[in-house]
Amino acid sequence: MKGVVYTQYGSPDALKLQEVAKPTPKNKEILIKIAATTVNYGDTEARNFKAISPRECNMPLPFWLMARLFFGLNKPRIQTLGSEFAGEIAAVGKDVQRFAVGDQVFGYRGQEMGAYAEYLCMPENGVVAIKRANMTYEEAAAVPSGGMTALYLLKQVHIQRGQQVLIRWMLRWPCFSLMQSISNQNE
Repeated sequence: MKGVVYTQYGSPDALKLQEVAKPTPKNKEILIKIAATTVNYGDTEARNFKAISPRECNMPLPFWLMARLFFGLNKPRIQTLGSEFAGEIAAVGKDVQRFAVGDQVFGYRGQEMGAYAEYLCMPENGVVAIKRANMTYEEAAAVPSGGMTALYLLKQVHIQRGQQVLIRWMLRWPCFSLMQSISNQNE
C-alpha cells in the first residue's frame, strides 16, 4: 500500500509517497481503508518538531521535552503523520462486535498518527464512530479534533436544557462544534 512518510524533520518537502506495509487487524481491531484525512496543526508541528522551541509550541519546557522524546530526538519515531481520518472498514478482528466490514467511519488517532496512508488499524474501542450518511468523507475527517474538544468542554460544564451559554472565539472549529452540540441537545 502507499503511505506518506517522513524520515527526517523538516519542511513539507520531507514528506515522501512510498510503499509501506499494510497493517493487519488484531483480534479487537478494525482495518480502515482511508478515504479522507486532514493536515492539521499537530501534523505540521510534528513534521518540523526539531526546529520548534517550547515557546513556539506554547508548551512548558518539561512537557516539550517529553513530547520531543515521544516524537523522536533527532529523527521522527512515528514516520506516518495524520491524526484525523474517515473511511470504510475493510476488515475486522475476530473479537470485534461494534463494527462490520463496509461500515463508513471517522475517527482520531491522536499522537499515534498514521492516517497519511491507504489503510490503518484502530482498536474497536478507540476514538472511531460511524459516519453519518449525509456527510462526505472529507467533512467527517475534519470533525474529530474540534468535535472532541467541544464534547470534552460540554461534559465538563454539565449544560442543562434551558441554560444559556456564552461561547467566545467563534472563528475556531471547536466553537462551531460546541454550538452544534448545544443546539442538538436543545432539540
